[in-house]
Amino acid sequence: MPAITSRLSTALADRYKIERHLGEGGMATVYLAHDLKHDRKVAVKVLRPELAAVLGAERFVQEIKTTANLQHPHILPLFDSGEADSFLYYVMPFIDGETLRDKLNRETQLGIDEAVNITTAIADALDYAHRNNVIHRDIKPENILLHDGRPMVADFGIALALSAAAGGRMTETGMSLGTPHYMSPEQATAEKDLTNRSDIYSLGCVLYEMLTGEPPHTGGSAQAIIMKIVTDEARPVTELRKSVPSHVAAATAKSLEKLAADRFESAAKFAEALTNPAFTLPTTQAAGVAARPEPRTVMQWLPWGLATVAVGAALVGWFTRGEPTSMRVTRFYATPVSGERFESAIGTSLVLSPDGTRLVYLARSESGEVHLYLRELDQLDGTPIPGTMNASMPFFSPDGKWLGFLADQRLRKVSLAGGPPITITPVPGDMRGVSWGPDGFIVFAPATGSGLFRVSDIGGEPEALTETVPDSGDHRWPFALPTGKGALFTIFPGLPEAEIAVVSYETGHVARLVDGTNPLYVDGYLVFGQAEGATGALFAAPFDADKLEVTGPPVPLLEGVVIKGGGAGEYSVSTNGSFVYVSGTASDQTPVLVGRDGTERALDVPAGDYHMPRFSPDGRSFALSNGSGSVHDIWTYEIARGAFARLTFEGTNWDLLWTVDGRRIIYLSSSGLLSRAADGSGGIDQLSSARLRPMSWGPEARSIVMYANSGDIWVVPLEGQDSAFALLDNPYLEVWPSLSPDGRFLAYGSNESGANQIYVEEFPGLGGRRQVSTGGGREPLWSRDGTELFYRSPEGFVSVPIDLTSGFDMGEPAVLFDDQYLNDVTQAYDVHPDGDHFVFIKQVASSTQIVVVLNWLEELKERMGN
Repeated sequence: MPAITSRLSTALADRYKIERHLGEGGMATVYLAHDLKHDRKVAVKVLRPELAAVLGAERFVQEIKTTANLQHPHILPLFDSGEADSFLYYVMPFIDGETLRDKLNRETQLGIDEAVNITTAIADALDYAHRNNVIHRDIKPENILLHDGRPMVADFGIALALSAAAGGRMTETGMSLGTPHYMSPEQATAEKDLTNRSDIYSLGCVLYEMLTGEPPHTGGSAQAIIMKIVTDEARPVTELRKSVPSHVAAATAKSLEKLAADRFESAAKFAEALTNPAFTLPTTQAAGVAARPEPRTVMQWLPWGLATVAVGAALVGWFTRGEPTSMRVTRFYATPVSGERFESAIGTSLVLSPDGTRLVYLARSESGEVHLYLRELDQLDGTPIPGTMNASMPFFSPDGKWLGFLADQRLRKVSLAGGPPITITPVPGDMRGVSWGPDGFIVFAPATGSGLFRVSDIGGEPEALTETVPDSGDHRWPFALPTGKGALFTIFPGLPEAEIAVVSYETGHVARLVDGTNPLYVDGYLVFGQAEGATGALFAAPFDADKLEVTGPPVPLLEGVVIKGGGAGEYSVSTNGSFVYVSGTASDQTPVLVGRDGTERALDVPAGDYHMPRFSPDGRSFALSNGSGSVHDIWTYEIARGAFARLTFEGTNWDLLWTVDGRRIIYLSSSGLLSRAADGSGGIDQLSSARLRPMSWGPEARSIVMYANSGDIWVVPLEGQDSAFALLDNPYLEVWPSLSPDGRFLAYGSNESGANQIYVEEFPGLGGRRQVSTGGGREPLWSRDGTELFYRSPEGFVSVPIDLTSGFDMGEPAVLFDDQYLNDVTQAYDVHPDGDHFVFIKQVASSTQIVVVLNWLEELKERMGN
């Protein structure tokens, strides 16, 4: 018997005998039990521990008493409730039947008469409860039991009791009350004071599904469904099932009205309409829910080239004025058409000019060079911006005359009127976001996780704006507010736990605002992203940029926006209200095997978001991190059989290292350094709570050489993290440590000269340092026999002959092949034990599209109810 079941059995032994586990729900675990006092079978539902911790026993038991008084033939009664050994539980009759969900899973659609009968019975139960001032709040097929042909509503009032007991603390549980497919619009937008008409909407959704085979609104994520509930109209039921009588379709339509006041005033009226053949709506929508046409044009569905031909003349006036107020919302694709390919790098890879007439994006040319491209939106093509090769994270000056970017570990700017790039300040390694404020200062987030900094746009010494708190997440993706009073940013412990915050320039105070990532601001609104699975969704909340506070609840705006694993969102908004975003998914990478001559071998694996591939010691397999959006796990790939298997299933898991015998894999997770058998057997061992990146084994595998996000290299002995020590700890960024097979020499990258170069030093004492690269280098790795050192450079993938017989003797570097593969803050490739093959991560054909929306601000205001 599992430990938790054993504890529960002991805690309830004087009243109930726990017989077996029945299942899991959103709020509780369900057990079949025997009621010892009354000699009957019952269902004992135990609240999830994290929910119970927030509620507290006394308050929960007090609130649930309200529901115990409900007595109705179509309501499953509440027998008992209480607290035992920290468990909060409630007891209901055990119904040996099926739920409506079980029936729908089996039959998909029900007969019209049967669907109406079930709905009228549930409506009768709702009407009784509503007259007793109890609202269910979670009507769904899972909560409707079918017992001897009689429908009964389960968990009646439980959601109300939980909400009342938790007060304003429900968000602490990470759960919401209600199920997305059946939420009313007011419930989806987190209104606290729900009325009986919210239950009527949910019951209408259940009826819609019984008639058509699916709920009124579906989507790939909870956020997508909620957005549709708030913004979209459902298809008429008669479009999906012509045999539905007009009065049933009309009653369904009225129950699903967006405005609560437009629905039935009571559940009894809903039931009456379903059984009245004369019922009709007082509009032309009597046949069902009519789809409301959106203000789209044909351009939304055309590639950029065709769209430009169709609207070029019409947009001339708008582009010359920079004022979209006289035009309706217009969408079109801005897909590159001149041979370049949009390149999604770390951070946001595209940006709109403040006046909304220019788009800058990162792209790779046919020759393989990566530049920032500038496209005037009334032109077909973009052109590369001189001096921006291998640049990233573009951002405009407030007047739109300058473009800032990151290149060669320097924050730079270039005049769009012409001229060479100008360095503003060195940056230690990569950045995690940058924004140019109206006060002449640029706010940026170094990848070292040391907080936000601000520097004058003419150069100078950066000043610290924020300091990170240990174990609470780093600060990234800043947005300088146009009021000059502060900056929005993301507190990022990982997805989906990221939060939007704001820092005041005057006081330095940091205030957390809402859950989300990558904030922007436009005309009184905070716009931000949330990751969900492989894609993301966009939300907005009213925001006072003077008081630096959110003034209303978030509202969903758009689904299918690219949100990357690091929290960056591919979207940008101009000050005049135009908007650009990348639709689709950021998961468009694949591992490939590459020979010494550059010949590729494709592998049969799905596109994903891959990191840090590592060959097993025998070379028969490799492991790597793979995921989408907010979820990443360790996977293994057996080369001969093509077997792709998932190794981890919980948390977020990134960097990894095989043990020298090949039996286990050590990896970095959200809880520290873990270890698991490579074949997935057995349990998981915790090696360390330190969140350092495992990179290379120390001598005789007694320690691990690791890399910290702060840019330091550490040695962590396996006997315990207390004896860990910083090997290289200085103001420079040292990354990619790789120890030679004999354990005597450490190769690594450092930016101490201003650009990343590869160095080799004696280990562990350090000394006798040699610089290996001269034109830039990253990610050094040794061959397994120690006779070669490989690294990546702007010229290509490089091999350096090494002789370790009498020290460290280095031969002449040679480029093996062009390197157009993805790189990372860890080694994004590995060397096969034979020294002649490699595994890299390759960008595959992307399904993403760049979408431009003109006059988007009007749509935003409408969605926000203004």
